Amino acid sequence: MSKKVRVRFAPSPTGPLHMGGVRTALYNYLFAKKHNGDFILRVEDTDQTRFVKGAEEYILKSLEWTGISPNEGQSIGGDFGPYKQSERTSIYTQYIDQLIQNDKAYIAFDTPEDLNQVREQAKQSGYAGWQYNYITRMSMKNSLTLSEDEVKERLNNNDPYVVRVKLPMKEEVKFNDLIRGVVSVNTAHMDDKVLWKADGLPTYHLANVVDDHLMNISHVIRGEEWLPSAPLHVFLYQAFGWDTPDFAHLPLILRPDGKGKLSKRDGDRLGFPVFPLNWTNPETGEVSMGYKERGYLPESFINMLSLLGWNPGDNRELFTLEELEKDFDLTKVNKSGARFDPKKAEWFNNKYINHLSQDALRSVAVDFLPETLQKSNDKNNTILGLMKERVNFLTEFDDLCAFFFKTLEYDMETIQKKIKENTPVQLAYFIEQIESSNATTADEFKAVFEDTLAHFELKFGQFGPVARYGTTYSMSGPSLFDIYSILGKDQVVSRLKSFHAFIS
Repeated sequence: MSKKVRVRFAPSPTGPLHMGGVRTALYNYLFAKKHNGDFILRVEDTDQTRFVKGAEEYILKSLEWTGISPNEGQSIGGDFGPYKQSERTSIYTQYIDQLIQNDKAYIAFDTPEDLNQVREQAKQSGYAGWQYNYITRMSMKNSLTLSEDEVKERLNNNDPYVVRVKLPMKEEVKFNDLIRGVVSVNTAHMDDKVLWKADGLPTYHLANVVDDHLMNISHVIRGEEWLPSAPLHVFLYQAFGWDTPDFAHLPLILRPDGKGKLSKRDGDRLGFPVFPLNWTNPETGEVSMGYKERGYLPESFINMLSLLGWNPGDNRELFTLEELEKDFDLTKVNKSGARFDPKKAEWFNNKYINHLSQDALRSVAVDFLPETLQKSNDKNNTILGLMKERVNFLTEFDDLCAFFFKTLEYDMETIQKKIKENTPVQLAYFIEQIESSNATTADEFKAVFEDTLAHFELKFGQFGPVARYGTTYSMSGPSLFDIYSILGKDQVVSRLKSFHAFIS
């Protein structure tokens, strides 16, 4: 690649960072790393009407948790700042003036009421999709239809106005998308978008083009939702006489059923997070759970996201961030939407939890572990090693490990189908056999259990659930005899005697 790779992630602080936004940041980061380039964080906050308090801080914390670290940008610094658009307003003024002077843009004084009236009239005439374009602009109140003196008078009177792009009548705007190939749109199907708003701030369309040029952005990698705007952006680059960056528009992340873009409502309905961290709505106080607080490791979250739209070309599924930096290839990103599978996300997390050493697991899960398990000793390490295979989320450790440290309540409804007429006799015999043994290891406890089965001519399924529930208060879990070896003979006997009394 001949030019220096410089990419940017440019979120708007209009709410919490969606997992789709994290994936956009990730792909930009990986592309920069792959090509020894720069990854820049820029905050695009020109839409003050949608600004949400705390959103910018949330974005920064989310990227920090995931390990996607910009090497330049907002809160970091660099040679191309400021990196927040609201602090760059004075920069944009000269460029909007340049477009007007070069007849690539014009001033429009139409009020919202004027526009609503025209749209309603068009709708009544059977033209529901009215646009402000090369045809209709000549019947509106703008610098193309008003005299120069009237325009000056309106400006001197501080009449509200916007600046619109002046698109040619019928021209093909073409560009090559690195994911989708050649994209071509005729300006006859485009409208004269607003580039400068009445509040004195540029719109996204102008600001992002100017910023990308001034920051030497080589590749614009962003979501598919911006694809319809790309022809306008390409036109603006050409209008300024600037080189156009390479574009790559990423596919949507779809709902689990594959029907439509994944949203917060889908997560609420189906019980999974769509945000990296917990988000508290500043207006309602409603809390939306994040992947971190649900008990995901950032490494598994990133691994899962990387494969929502990208395929390495083989059967590998587990990647470290360093491996992704080496193997990521933008040309292997799919055009079609990627369906999110919550169960697959759980699978990734289970794999990452299971691969951690006990000490590493204790370090990352300290906020989720029972207090007793937070101490490093042989027993606790054995418990963590035994239970981590069965944990999908760090948050499950507390409940799943509780029986090791305290007695719980029995639930007859759970076990009643396994309790037969002779069960109390069989359980009493099993308790006696354990008491008279010197069992300490899993194999020794297993031998006592198998002797009990043989004595009563039972199969495992006829007595195993009783032996398990009587000590673990659960019908499922890891190896029963490994649990017995951790609890120890005295604890096992004590619990089984209490359970015997409960069912007798």
